[in-house]
Amino acid sequence: MSDLAQSAEGDLAIAARPIVQVWRGGIHASAAWFLAAAVTIGFPDTIPWGATELFAELTAAGGAVLLILAFVVHRLGDVGRRIAYYGPWLIAIGLWFAVWEFSTAKTGWLPKPFFSPPHGLLNVYVVDGTRLLICIGYSLRLWALGFGSGTVVGFVLGVALGWSSRFSYWGMPILKLIGPVPATAWIPCTFFFFPTTFHASVFIVALSAGIPVAILTASGIASVNRAYYDVARTLGADERFLIFKIAIPASLPNVFVGLFMGLYYSFAVLVVAEMLGAKYGLGWYIQFQSAYSAYANVYATLVIMAVLCAGIVQLQFRIRDHLLAWQKGIV
Repeated sequence: MSDLAQSAEGDLAIAARPIVQVWRGGIHASAAWFLAAAVTIGFPDTIPWGATELFAELTAAGGAVLLILAFVVHRLGDVGRRIAYYGPWLIAIGLWFAVWEFSTAKTGWLPKPFFSPPHGLLNVYVVDGTRLLICIGYSLRLWALGFGSGTVVGFVLGVALGWSSRFSYWGMPILKLIGPVPATAWIPCTFFFFPTTFHASVFIVALSAGIPVAILTASGIASVNRAYYDVARTLGADERFLIFKIAIPASLPNVFVGLFMGLYYSFAVLVVAEMLGAKYGLGWYIQFQSAYSAYANVYATLVIMAVLCAGIVQLQFRIRDHLLAWQKGIV
């Protein structure tokens, strides 16, 4: 009887033990990153690229972190759920690193200088990181001045076009005529009207960002339900109130679409704008390195630009969600 009691107590103790939860996606992602590290360090480079060991250490460290997360991610709450959500992407990135390494640095199927392995890009950041940081600062200054001034002017112009039928009669045809023309096509004119190449570059970036903001803001203002104005006028609202309290808030979804479009256009034009005699900047750096067929440096710079653009887009999404929180449950 005592043996049965002890056996029952043992079964209860085993049942009471916490079940270890394992995130299988983390195990697979860890294996993919360890594979990338093994390919990087296990096969010799056909041509020296530099930073081979550093890249192998970073990918191995990433694999170790993912392996740890596989056993603890369920304890991290919302953060853990977000990490688990991106599990397939983490697997794909690890496999992509392994294939990328093998097809470029290890076998030369994709030859130098046209293709670069990931540790070749890493070597660019290690060797030329200081100059790249300076170029980032110069590019952000130029982009901020151009994008900021362009969106402000475009927003004001869009409000005027959408609100005033007389202003729209004269302004909208001109805007539609200028809009399809690439901003870079105005470069010859900018040299005449602006005293320096920097001011000309700011104008080119501002033009590329301002036009979509103006058009979509005007569209948003013009599409506001007229019943809102009638109700406000009945309650004694003046024209200033109608514009700032009804028209502009109701048109903000369109405005943010214009801002997103202007952001992408301005980044595309930024590369060309910095070729107008600039001494620093990411666009200048791309042009300078392309002249020497240093495509690893070019690709490394493109990665930086993509990360910067993605970060600014994410910031815009957060601002939009904050300003349009009143629309939740309505739209």
